[in-house]
Amino acid sequence: MTAYDGLLDSVVEAANRGADFLKARFDPRARPADRAAMYHLGAGLEAGSVAAVREVLDGVLPSAGWFDDEEERNLPPGEWWIVDGAEGGVNHVHGLPEWAVTIALVKDGVPQLSVVRQPVDDLTYTAVRGTGAWRNGEPLRVSSKTDLDAAIAGASQAGNSPGTHARFGRAVAAMSDRALLVRNTVPTTFPLLRVASGQSDIFWQYEPDLPGTAAGTLLATEAGARVSDLSGKPWDLNSPDILVAAPGVHAAALEVLSS
Repeated sequence: MTAYDGLLDSVVEAANRGADFLKARFDPRARPADRAAMYHLGAGLEAGSVAAVREVLDGVLPSAGWFDDEEERNLPPGEWWIVDGAEGGVNHVHGLPEWAVTIALVKDGVPQLSVVRQPVDDLTYTAVRGTGAWRNGEPLRVSSKTDLDAAIAGASQAGNSPGTHARFGRAVAAMSDRALLVRNTVPTTFPLLRVASGQSDIFWQYEPDLPGTAAGTLLATEAGARVSDLSGKPWDLNSPDILVAAPGVHAAALEVLSS
């Protein structure tokens, strides 16, 4: 039993409320006309879902603040709720199914509790630090692979600078030469869920997405994954980049991505 176990039911309820808001507005036929339409639709989804989440969680843990991911990137010390009300909003507004509500509770830069609710497939992922990772009540476990040439790697495009994009392109090329398969997808949470479930083996990202990595990394590490930054140092939410992988391929992936 940890200090945060008693919060889990409330967090699941909050994620369900946000997901119900998103699901009621999901149309598989949706095709936005331009970037302005995408932004307008996505902003409305995020605002409505977060409001539904906060209605449940406000006051549940008075010591925790609410961290807006549009604010300063670095997390201050203390306890913070980090919520993405429409993780994968770009998918939602295009009629694609990979979207979710993610809620993480973080203390001093380290995720302590995580819930991800994916209503399209009726999936709820939960983790409390030190107690394992679960999907619909069934335990998750990372893959047992030990050879990089059998590994499926995932990345999520991030950053807005040409330098970051060039680095990302070089890394994809290098990993493609060594791994079985490399995928680039959004949002951040979903490739981390695949690592947690053993359906893929490696995930990395530059300038990590804060809500996605806060929620997804705890699920992956509680399922047995190893996490570091891309220099091999210990990772927290203020790290400049991230590598999450099954234990048997983490060192080989780090060698490729740090070279």
